[in-house]
Amino acid sequence: MVSSQKSVAVIGGGPAGLMAAEVAAAGGALVTVYEHKRSVGRKFLVAGKSGLNLTNAAEFSDFHAQYSGKEFPVERWQTMLAAFDNDALGEWALKLGVETFVASSGKVFPMSKKAAPLLRAWVLRLKASGVKFEVGHRWVGLRAVAHGVEIDFESREGEVTREHTAVILACGGATWPQTGSDGSWVSILEGLGVEITPLASANCGWECGWSEMTLAEADGKPLHHLEIRAGEVLEKGELLVTRYGLEGTPLYALGKVLRAMETPELVIDFKPTFTVERLVAKMESARRDFYKEAQLRWKLPVAACAIIRQLYGEMDTAEKLAKIVKACRIPLYGARPIEEAISTAGGVAWAELDECLMVKRLPSVYCAGEMLDWEAPTGGYLLQGSFATGNWAGKST
Repeated sequence: MVSSQKSVAVIGGGPAGLMAAEVAAAGGALVTVYEHKRSVGRKFLVAGKSGLNLTNAAEFSDFHAQYSGKEFPVERWQTMLAAFDNDALGEWALKLGVETFVASSGKVFPMSKKAAPLLRAWVLRLKASGVKFEVGHRWVGLRAVAHGVEIDFESREGEVTREHTAVILACGGATWPQTGSDGSWVSILEGLGVEITPLASANCGWECGWSEMTLAEADGKPLHHLEIRAGEVLEKGELLVTRYGLEGTPLYALGKVLRAMETPELVIDFKPTFTVERLVAKMESARRDFYKEAQLRWKLPVAACAIIRQLYGEMDTAEKLAKIVKACRIPLYGARPIEEAISTAGGVAWAELDECLMVKRLPSVYCAGEMLDWEAPTGGYLLQGSFATGNWAGKST
């Protein structure tokens, strides 16, 4: 007698894939997770090195407003988030024995701030529920067959083919390829006729073309208490000067706007609590060495002075410098390579997916996580999106 129990393949052992596996197994399916690295959750562990930011405690209306993408299905996304929201994620972690806390920023962390204890407990629970793991299996193709899907892998033993009644693709974006998310799935799906919005760096640094003179004074220096504008969008916070340009959370949040600009640039107010008039008044009788005087009288950082000097040259009046300090235009030459980015924009186009996240032209093939065309800022939203879509795909199979 042929078993009627569903057999589900999950390709990709990151948060979206593992959540999809857990939910599908809870629904009665026989689940196998295929991962081309030697262990699962590698990107999850890297994310936890600076403190595992699981989610954010923001109210739901503010929470779902953080997500976007090309032809983004707002209502569908809200539905998926509501089915596994930030409260549900906290409860899920607690059932793994991992307590969480909310930081003053609203970010939610495990009490230990580490990813490894949570991942170990999670994998043990998945194995106890019957989920199987096949590591060292790189996905290279699939095709529909009479009772499901045949999937081709390259393994340590050579090429192998497995058959399952359904497949959940959770291969990640193209950031941190050393952890497994190298974007190789793009060519496979495009070869099967699936539209992919081109992958791009999100939550990343931007290049500015600093001179050696600027780097000598500014490299590695933070710039605090800024107001940073890209187009009509304003962010507040801190940036870090790097050898290639600038890094920082406000810059990450402005990434979508910057990518849409023909000639991307930032407009930075280095002294948002002062007016031009107030800055000029604080210069009093100064008539020369305005950069030096600005460091003393305005507490303008040396790094900011170096940047302004490179872009605007020497100053002959306090008023001229004050106006630039309040609206310093910094041209950007491009985002850092996608391999260095925290996350990826672009992915499987929403028009290719039905309400269950199944690829319309590939019956019984679903997508979850960063493969989908969505993006969000850092602060817990990235992992929450991966967990929520993994949950949705797992329920749908």
